[in-house]
Amino acid sequence: MTLKHEDVPEETMERMLAYLRELDCIWREGKVKFSSQTLAKVLHTNPAQIRKDFSYFGEFGTRGVGYDTKQLIRELRAILNLDRTWRLALIGVGNIGSALLRNPELKRQGFDIVLAFDNSSRRIGKKLGNIMVEDVSHLRDRIREEGVQLAVIATPVECAQDTADALIQAGIKGLLCFAPCHLDIPDEVRIVPIDIPMALGKLVYHMEV
Repeated sequence: MTLKHEDVPEETMERMLAYLRELDCIWREGKVKFSSQTLAKVLHTNPAQIRKDFSYFGEFGTRGVGYDTKQLIRELRAILNLDRTWRLALIGVGNIGSALLRNPELKRQGFDIVLAFDNSSRRIGKKLGNIMVEDVSHLRDRIREEGVQLAVIATPVECAQDTADALIQAGIKGLLCFAPCHLDIPDEVRIVPIDIPMALGKLVYHMEV
């Protein structure tokens, strides 16, 4: 039986991403083998939870021996659809957008920003890394030309909904949005909001001052 992502709890998929991130660090440290106890200690969880999460997708390790770090990274990347390069469009080349364009870790993890758009004459036509910033008015045509399926919205709040509408009309199927507002998105399009002030609010709520 082929396991579909909708058959797996969302919390498990989120933990799988955390496992992959930590395994990548372990591999870069030169550790070719690891145990569920080691991973659990770093992530402040328990080995049974890790083994249960892995069990949704089959058997990975060997009892008494542990896991092969490189092999498990490869298998987790396949499970999470990260075993390919995803081409992205970036809309908004302000501070956040510029930082994303200069972040080498994105491409290393399989995310390649191939288009960048802005509405500022100060930014349009300028090159950041290997990417030329284009006029946002060309967004629909260029995304269709390049066959891009994912986009990052890093615009001000007042532009975010119109930007999302244009992206969806161009065929975008997944959105990462840094604008701190709710967007009206059809069910067939996946959106992940990144609200930095909200995240900081959660952080300080639990702090004793």
